Amino acid sequence: MSSESIGIFDSGVGGLSIWNEIHLLLPMESTIYLSDSKHAPYGPKGKEAIIELSIKNTEWLINQGCKLIVVACNTATTNAIDTLRKNYSIPFIGIEPAIKPAALQSKSKAIGILATKGTLSSQLFHETSQLYSSNLLVVEQVGDGIVELIENGALYSDQMKHLLQRYLQPMLDAKIDCLVLGCTHYHFLTPILKQLLPEYVNIIDSGKAVARQTKSILESHFLLNTEASIEQNRFYTNGTTKVIDSLLKSETARIKKIEF
Repeated sequence: MSSESIGIFDSGVGGLSIWNEIHLLLPMESTIYLSDSKHAPYGPKGKEAIIELSIKNTEWLINQGCKLIVVACNTATTNAIDTLRKNYSIPFIGIEPAIKPAALQSKSKAIGILATKGTLSSQLFHETSQLYSSNLLVVEQVGDGIVELIENGALYSDQMKHLLQRYLQPMLDAKIDCLVLGCTHYHFLTPILKQLLPEYVNIIDSGKAVARQTKSILESHFLLNTEASIEQNRFYTNGTTKVIDSLLKSETARIKKIEF
């Protein structure tokens, strides 16, 4: 099965940030990316709905012959990954907000977490937060509206900038020196965030750590592709292809719209 594809799904285009890190670290691996933009964002949905959508995405990728699935969505990970691991035999890689590295790096002992409602209200998030942030001031902010703007191609709009300024102000007032991006969509905000934040604030997301974990799990399950082959990266969406096109650029020809 080592020549089979890595499957990646998200509630839209945010997981492309994870795909990019996996592709950079594992260039010989083929990938299938599934963007469930039709149901984005997952954050405001209840746990049962998130589990149902995650199962649907998983079964679609398994039917494509994927050897491992990356749940490239913080909300889906925190609400559904335990269910997926119990019900399917292939390995799953999940994503959690990078609270631990932020806690270790912070000198001011104040960090900000920008995430969806579904992530911030989940049991897994609270367990992780309690584990690593007991001696920190943690300023949590639900990023209402951010995913929708990104999915609609308004990443660099004035509306986005004003939204971020409003969300960041309480964090700046609390003297944070680390900002944790708790949604894969938010990775694409990095250029804007760097303009809005002081230089001493470190922006932390999970992309590189997820790529390293993917490699480790592939190796431990003897699924790493070590033979020279023509890697293929395919992208599927049940929304518009335009936003994926703008974020991928060189991979445009392999984007396909599906009814899903």
